[in-house]
Amino acid sequence: MEEVYSIFGILLALTVGVVSPGPSFVFIAQRSISVSRSDGLAAAIGMGIGGVAFAVLGLLGLHTILTAVPWVYAILKIAGGLYLLYIAYQVWRGSSQPLHIRESNPAGDSRRRSSLLLGLTTQLSNPKTAIVYGSIFAAMLPEHITFKYDALILPLVFLVEAGWYAIVAVALSSAAPRKAYARCKRWIDRTAAGVMSLLGIKLISS
Repeated sequence: MEEVYSIFGILLALTVGVVSPGPSFVFIAQRSISVSRSDGLAAAIGMGIGGVAFAVLGLLGLHTILTAVPWVYAILKIAGGLYLLYIAYQVWRGSSQPLHIRESNPAGDSRRRSSLLLGLTTQLSNPKTAIVYGSIFAAMLPEHITFKYDALILPLVFLVEAGWYAIVAVALSSAAPRKAYARCKRWIDRTAAGVMSLLGIKLISS
């Protein structure tokens, strides 16, 4: 029963963190509305894979490493902030381009792979997510971890991360949000870029 309570507690804590707005939400929202639903879903899968990577590190003692070697966290903050600034620049640069929605085209598979990779790197570039995973796993892991425990927790973490962002992608890529976005594309993109820039600057300077 200890393992069951541990898994439930970890998933509940992670769910609260995942649904809180942040860089990942902004990225998924912008990708789903401005590119396509399938790209948003691909990015959501990337988020899920990134969550699993953090979960594996949490099982290996990520919190202990970041606490014992603070300069590692400092490097992660700077790298994550710079990456957010880069994404913000890309979004701003594309804000004046017309909206072209193509759910299927010859370059679709390549573009979706790119979206998946962007989702993964956006997830992994956020050191605060690393801290959250490290802290939650350090606090809630059972005293003795079994292979069965690992086999359960990792796919469930993927479902929490990818599932939430898939819901966001589907909701924001529907007709009404897409039409609203088409009318105000430039300002919505620039607002998203501004939010990402502020988050990146805050991450670097905090």
